[in-house]
Order: sequence, then structure tokens, then C-alpha cells
Amino acid sequence: CSSDLSPYRAYMITKEENELLCRVENGAPMGKLMRQHWVPICLSEEVAETDGDPVTAKILGENLVVFRDSDGQVGVLDEACPHRGPSLSYGRNEEGGLRCLYHGWKFDVHGNVMEMVSEPASSGFMEKVKHKAYPVKEWGGMIWAWMGDQDNMPEFVPPRWAPTADTRVSIAKAILPVNWAQVLEGAIDSAHSSSLHSSDMVPARVHGAEATDKNWLRPSTDKAPRLQIQKDGYGFRYAAIRRPIFDAQSHDYVRTTVFVAPWTVLIPPNNLYNVANVNVPIDDENMVFYFIGWGHPSQTPETATWRKFLHLSVGPDLDDRYRLLRNHENRFGQDRQAMKAGNFTGIKGIPNQDMAMWLTMGRLVDRTRDRLGASDLAVVEFRKQMIAAVNDVANGNAAIGTGENSVPNTINSFQRVIPKEQDWRSYPAQPVWAGDEVQAGTDDNYTVKG
Repeated sequence: CSSDLSPYRAYMITKEENELLCRVENGAPMGKLMRQHWVPICLSEEVAETDGDPVTAKILGENLVVFRDSDGQVGVLDEACPHRGPSLSYGRNEEGGLRCLYHGWKFDVHGNVMEMVSEPASSGFMEKVKHKAYPVKEWGGMIWAWMGDQDNMPEFVPPRWAPTADTRVSIAKAILPVNWAQVLEGAIDSAHSSSLHSSDMVPARVHGAEATDKNWLRPSTDKAPRLQIQKDGYGFRYAAIRRPIFDAQSHDYVRTTVFVAPWTVLIPPNNLYNVANVNVPIDDENMVFYFIGWGHPSQTPETATWRKFLHLSVGPDLDDRYRLLRNHENRFGQDRQAMKAGNFTGIKGIPNQDMAMWLTMGRLVDRTRDRLGASDLAVVEFRKQMIAAVNDVANGNAAIGTGENSVPNTINSFQRVIPKEQDWRSYPAQPVWAGDEVQAGTDDNYTVKG
């Protein structure tokens, strides 16, 4: 770990490296890396009903159909029927399988052909066809699939933001017309929060961060944090160190963020619940953005409340396919009168403020034009680490964040005013829980004290 910024100031990404970082389709190296992880496909609520409507999902350039069968099992299949290619999303979900409308072929959640009514039973054709289907795990309010080598499928490990089955997980989802990497870079960029989110992350005399139903309070007016990085096999964590409002001679306000490769960011929590986001590529120029509040059920907002707070609810903010109703054409609903009255952006909702920045960069930003400064330390580390990780996979090595390099269950983000002599790397960060009565344990669960 080093606070020396000179290597980062000199860093310039090349056009070839930018392509390597961003492209995920058609066997692209980054897509191959991501397929060595369990992949979020959609929200569980999208296929909540047994024998309900199938939904489509495009992930890593693949068109998929997702459905819940009569027994409650979830299937993630290639969207195109293997017979002659129409979309199975129009199919009948009935009696344990999904039936194509065109010729009545029916498939179970494993891709087995259950019926082939257009073919004579004597042909034996049904036993010769197997449709592409991915192994599925349902956890933390999401449907996950293993899209990698089926002979080397690892056990599913709960993500850091859904460590136990009784953790409350509230998720807002949005489909964004931009490359995944520029969204993730925004999520790990702590410096922007002091400006872009300054009307929602309000300075106050608090010891870390506190949440109200309207704002997140923070104990600093410092807009130029000092950044320090600690690299690891799962990604990295870093500290944004600011001058606090009180005890500035003896204390620092430290805000740590954790990047868990390839697409997860553990955002500094408030006093009531923890925050994360997950950024999954749809293809090279579109992605799925998940913004997550998680923690104890007594303190973590319910899903509807969370989405209302973020201004990311289906209906007023998103259409029924999670696409933004606010966009560059309508200026994200920016209220210039509110800006004159003191609101910094005039845009409602922390994620919407971010999206206005991400989307106006263009679908796939040309990073060779960036002029990076000291506040971009984490962004540079992300680029360097993921480009190196892609090359590792190309050379036959395991993907970043897998196997022995999986993120430890003791890794958490935090924000706190701490004494200057306290090294943030050794600060005992714990997930926020009811009354702070939970600490990171020695396995995948949390140990409740007392």
C-alpha cells in the first residue's frame, strides 16, 4: 500500500486497453473473466409467480429467458427456441415447463425437452435435443446463473451484501444505455460525492454518517479528500480521508470503499444500514445497475421505501422494463429554480445525479482523453487491476476474486471520524446491524454478540 500518487498521475490508458476493459461480447476477454463468477441475471420479484410470465434478460451479450415453473424452480435458458429460433419469452409457462408457441416444443428449467408435439414419437428426436440452460441459484433477492465452464462450476457463495438468508436486502434496478465500466468507476469515486451529492449528503456534526428519510448526513465540508489504496486478490479497498468538522487537529474523517471484482462496490454505510451496488454488463454499450440497501430488518428500508428515497421506482421514475423516464433529452428532470434556491444539481435522487453524469459521457467513454488527478486514485487502480486480470485469464490463470482470492467475509466498508494515529487499514470495520450488535464472524455468517 502506498500514498505516493506519482505513478497514478503518470498513468494513461491506451485505446487498446480501453477496449479490453469495456468489451464483454462475443468471446471478449473481459466477458470470459466475468463468466468465472456467478452472474446476477434479474430480480427474483420479476419471476415471483409460479407458472407466471417469463421475462427476458440480456447478459454479457446473450439473450436469455427466465421463468419460474410449477414447482417454484427458476430456469435461465437461451431465449431462442432451438427448433427454428423464435423467442421463448412468448411461450406458455405451464405444468413444469416453458412451451414454445410456434410448434409446441416444451422445455424444463434444465433445458431438457419435455414434449415435441410437432414430431412423431417414433422419431426419437426429442432425446437428441438439449436446449442451452444455465445452473441457477436464488439468493439475496436476485436470480444468479453460472455462465462459465459447466465442468468447473464452483459452489455459490453469498455476496458480501447478502451474507445471510435473514438479511434484509432492498434493491433498486435500472437499465442504463452505457458501458458497465464507467458506471463502476463512478461508484468507486469518493471525491465526487462532496460536489455532485452535496445537497443529499449534508455536512453535520455527526461521528460517521447518519441517515434520515431525506438525507445522508456526513461530518465534513472537505471537498478534496486524500486517497490511499490497499490492493488484494479480490480487488481493493481504499480510504478517502477528509478534514472533519470537529476535532480536526487530532482526528480524520475516513470513508472507505471496497471494490469486489468484477462488478461489486461496497459503499460506505450510514448508521442504520449498509449500501452496495452491482454493475452487470448487458452488452458492450448497455448495463444493469443495482443499488442496494442491506442490513438488519428493523433498520433497513423496505424495498418500496428504498426505491422511493432513491427516486428509482417503476411508474414515476422507470418504465416497466426498468428503463429511465428521465434522460438527457428531458435533462433528467433538472429543476433550475431549485438550483437557484440552493440545491446543487436540481436533480432528485442520488443515483439519478450519478446517471446524469454517466450517460452524458456517451455509451462507451474514450478514456484516452481523460486528464486524471490525485482524486482519481481508485479509478486508475480499477483500470490497472482489471486490465491485468483480463491478461491473467488469457494466460490460463484463475480470474480475480475467485478461489483462494475470493473476498474474505471480514471485509467491510466504513466511514467514521477516527484519531489520526489510527491506521484505517486495521480499523475493525463491521457491517452496520441493529445496535451494532453484529460483527464479522469466522464463516459466511455474522456472529451476534450477547
